[in-house]
Amino acid sequence: MKLASLKSGRDGALAIVSRDLEHCLTVTDIARTMQQAIDHWHEAAPRLLQVYDRLNGGKADYVMRFDPRACASPLPRAYQWADGSAYVTHVELVRKARGAEMPQSFWTEPLMYQGGSDAFTGPTDEIMAATEAYGIDFEGEIAAITDDVPMNTRVEEADPHIKLLMLANDVSLRNLIPGELAKGFGFFQSKPATSFSPVAVTPDELGEAWREAKVHLPLNVRLNGEPFGAPNAGVDMTFSFAQLIAHAARTRTLSAGTIIGSGTVSNADRSAGSCCIAERRMLEQIEFGAAKTPFLRFGDRVRIEMFNPEGRSIFGAIDQHVVQAS
Repeated sequence: MKLASLKSGRDGALAIVSRDLEHCLTVTDIARTMQQAIDHWHEAAPRLLQVYDRLNGGKADYVMRFDPRACASPLPRAYQWADGSAYVTHVELVRKARGAEMPQSFWTEPLMYQGGSDAFTGPTDEIMAATEAYGIDFEGEIAAITDDVPMNTRVEEADPHIKLLMLANDVSLRNLIPGELAKGFGFFQSKPATSFSPVAVTPDELGEAWREAKVHLPLNVRLNGEPFGAPNAGVDMTFSFAQLIAHAARTRTLSAGTIIGSGTVSNADRSAGSCCIAERRMLEQIEFGAAKTPFLRFGDRVRIEMFNPEGRSIFGAIDQHVVQAS
């Protein structure tokens, strides 16, 4: 099943989207918003699935052409956005580039930070920054939306709590990060609004690509129309979504509508490219002694998308331009 939030007020209007991303229809009679659907998933999901089947079978009424530009993020705002760093080879590279050893615990316990969730950016909305001097970067990720997760949920119990999956662009202001981390209290100004794909999908939509609570498909990133990277999201994912959820729920419950991020998708084999500029710059630093690729500039365009084995887009594309905030 594929769901979207059409722009309407703060929380959007829930819509069902056809499997081929060509058509949609609002289903506010079942649940007004994505959050309401997640809050009442056991009751809402079977009814939504009936509409989805009718839509794909060409039997639904009040059908519209699906336009990603009309979409907010699937959850325009959320009760919680917790972003992990499941690709430890990426973390290891970051530290290697600056000559720092990586603690062994990074391989056994996930890193995670709590990001701002009061206002996400739509999938085709602009990435805004006050100045290019901040070091504007994209980060291609996978994200999961959960239902209510009890405190101290074990890894083997976590998978059923994953109700929807989507793509994320976790925008980072790289030149602000070192100063914030030096204070010992984590990200804040260096992490502006995150963007998510037009569509969130139930895990079954991925077929065999969804296994071990990981998405085993390449995540395609293009910068200004040129391929930037397409690492496989299932390869080198040290911590699965089940492990990330169990980690987040160790000392607290997670409310329905919590979003858990994978962190930047990255492969140890760098031949597939990268999902963020920082990683490419680190590789350049290691190979050439200096980074060459600039961070994003005003006017640059970033596109993040994932395709099934038949070459069809699964989530629709995050497709954004970088602009200067007034």
